Amino acid sequence: MSTALVLTHSVTAAEPSADGAPFGLAWGPITKVPRPFKAEHEANLTALFYPHGWDPANGPATAEVILVICRDEGLQQVVWVGLPMSGEALARTRRAIHAEGVRRYGEPGVGGTADSEVWPGGRALLASREAADGNRELVMTAVGPGYAACSETHHAETGHPAGTHMADLIGTGSP
Repeated sequence: MSTALVLTHSVTAAEPSADGAPFGLAWGPITKVPRPFKAEHEANLTALFYPHGWDPANGPATAEVILVICRDEGLQQVVWVGLPMSGEALARTRRAIHAEGVRRYGEPGVGGTADSEVWPGGRALLASREAADGNRELVMTAVGPGYAACSETHHAETGHPAGTHMADLIGTGSP
């Protein structure tokens, strides 16, 4: 499976629902998801890609949303990547996402890259990566309660954990 990208339009859109998943989705088995632009499959993972304008990636600052469905655990990861930004727009958006993360999960710790944050239990990550135009794209991911089991199965079937795909996305080179 190629690197998963997800872009959201605002902090509000990326907020988890009462069931914990962003965009009003619930973690676990799913019976219905919006039709994706494309899907990629590797072992027990299927990534569903939604570019800007496709539900659930329909916000003005959203480039893409990716839903990662695990064969046995159902929906277990939502990834969000913002449109390329710089300066105050990037800082303002990052502050808003950080504040919402703190409100929901508590204070984050330092992630695997200089500008990344990981919330307690590893259930959410905020980072950024360089965009082709030299700006930065914010990348946020949230994982469900069955993600560890899903990742273990993925590792057994492929030789790498599921988190490798997110690490590749943000450029850490490790899960």
